[in-house]
Amino acid sequence: MAAGHPHPLYLPGASPLHRAPPQCKIAASLLFVLAVVATPREAVWAYGAYALLLLGLARVGRVPLPLLARRLVIEVPFVLFAVLLPVVGQGERVEVLGLPLAREGLWAAWNILVKGTLGVTASLIVAATTPVPELLRGLERLRLPRAFTTIAGFMVRYADVIADELRRMRIARLSRGYDPRWIWQARAVAATAGTLFIRSYERGERVYLAMVSRGYAGSMPVLEDLAATRRQWLAALAVPAAASVVALTAWGVR
Repeated sequence: MAAGHPHPLYLPGASPLHRAPPQCKIAASLLFVLAVVATPREAVWAYGAYALLLLGLARVGRVPLPLLARRLVIEVPFVLFAVLLPVVGQGERVEVLGLPLAREGLWAAWNILVKGTLGVTASLIVAATTPVPELLRGLERLRLPRAFTTIAGFMVRYADVIADELRRMRIARLSRGYDPRWIWQARAVAATAGTLFIRSYERGERVYLAMVSRGYAGSMPVLEDLAATRRQWLAALAVPAAASVVALTAWGVR
């Protein structure tokens, strides 16, 4: 939970993946992504094996595949960039559906798409099975500086507050009959952004002073111990270990 309500990426549940310590999931996902990145792009079969591993994790975590597919829209800018590579690439060209495309550009596009999709999917599975406060606590257990996790925690907690403030300012502007839509009307948008910054800064000062007056000393109180056992670490690292075997095999048979 963040700011008293679930984060949009989190999917409440009681699966084994939900119960796993956050630091284990974060470390396992990072190692999995490193194994994927280290795999040669020509080993197409290896990426199929990685996809099967992620499908298995999604099933264990009870994360619906349609939900994952919708959230993968976040990588659309990378997809658009990758689609252009075969067109603007240099070197030997091949015919694909009547279009002359660069062979090297096709391989580069495939490399970006498949590795990016697998990495984003792994991150989405972690986000869907781990509340944001637990993610931050997991990062602290992995020795990330507390200053970073504290700032990130406040960003998550107050993102909705700032978004609601912006919505109210927009409604106020519309109620006065002004709805800038063109570039020569950008002054109103700039004024709104400046006002939002000032209000957010002032709200942050008030919240901080209120927290200090209640005994805040730079870190939030720990309500639950998230220590992981050796068995939990071994279970979490099984997936990146399998991915590492696949990557090494791909290099061996290359």
